[in-house]
This record gives sequence, structure tokens and C-alpha cells, in this order.
Amino acid sequence: MRANDLETERVRRIYDRRSASARSSRRDSGCEWLCSRADGETLEIGIGQGRTLPFYPRNIRLTGIDLSGVAVDLAERRARELGLDVTLRRCDAAALPYPDEHFDTVVFCYALCTIPDDRAAVAEAVRVLRPGGSLLLIEHVRSPNRIVRAIERLIEPIELRRMGDHLLREPLDLVLGEGLEVETLERSWFGIVERLVALKPDSEEFAEAV
Repeated sequence: MRANDLETERVRRIYDRRSASARSSRRDSGCEWLCSRADGETLEIGIGQGRTLPFYPRNIRLTGIDLSGVAVDLAERRARELGLDVTLRRCDAAALPYPDEHFDTVVFCYALCTIPDDRAAVAEAVRVLRPGGSLLLIEHVRSPNRIVRAIERLIEPIELRRMGDHLLREPLDLVLGEGLEVETLERSWFGIVERLVALKPDSEEFAEAV
């Protein structure tokens, strides 16, 4: 197996165990802010136990994927309890089983920081996003504050072993590298939490950008 495949399997086992113990995923008011902006055919990558489900508009068509089958089962139960018609499946964010330009919105909600191959996950998200569609993201990121960043660097090895959680990533760089146009960018908590809304240009502009 490749290194990324081995790490993906390790992360899957972590989140299978966490889901089985019914521990809550980390969520905050930023998730409500993020999910409320979804429109049309929407894909959430890393939906976990489905704790974002109540925050989505009722008029969208939501698909959620997660690496953990245990988490997907819990998300399905939560969707039934909420009376939501949601499509949920277990799959890898780095190899999405959907055709090009299939979704109007793609969402990452505290998921990209745990995906071993974050570059491939963002590339896949952009691939399945329609021109004019939105990529919505809230993530842990590398702080611009040197003291906070030093603390992140100190505790990241612990978080990687315990949660598979990367604290020093810069998803903005990946989004820009894929040719998307940033519409909204906000940071909070000493710069360690980033909210981002990015748009995929129309086909000709997108081809020129990449």
C-alpha cells in the first residue's frame, strides 16, 4: 500500500472508534454559517456523524460522504430522526465516485484537516463542482501569529497520532492552486480557524486559471 493509503486506513480506524463511542464531532457556530450557504445539489465531504445536517437549507439536495462506515451509519440514523432525505455513502475524499461538474456546492466542515491527501481531496472537490458553483470550507489552519503557530507545531504530532488532525495546513493555497476565486475569507481564534467561500469560474476562465 502507498503511504497515503496506509494513513487513510489509520484515520478511518480512528473515526470508526470515535463514532462507535458516540463522541461528538467538533462543531461550532461557524458550521451553521457555512452550511446555510449551500445551494442546489450539495456534497459534504467528511460528513461524519451528520451533526451538520440541521444547518442545511431544506430545499437543497444533499449528499454526504465519509471515510468511516460507522459514522455514515450514525449520520443515516440522524437524517431519519430529522426527517431528511439525504444520500450518504462511505468513500474516500481523494477518489470521489461522481462525474465531473456534478454538484452546485461542495462543503468541507472540519474535515480537510484530517484527510491524509488534502491536495487530492481539494482537486476532487473542484472536479465535481459545476462552473459557477461554490466551495464552502471551515477548517483548522496554520496561525499567522508566530507564538500560536509554535504551539500548533508543538502539539501537532500528538493530534496526528490521536485524531489524525493536521494543525498547520493552508487550504487557501490549495483552493487558489485549483483556480477558484475567493469570495469570502475570514479567520478567528488567533487565526487558527478559517472560513472560506470560493467560486469555480465558468469553463473557459477555469481552463485558463489552471
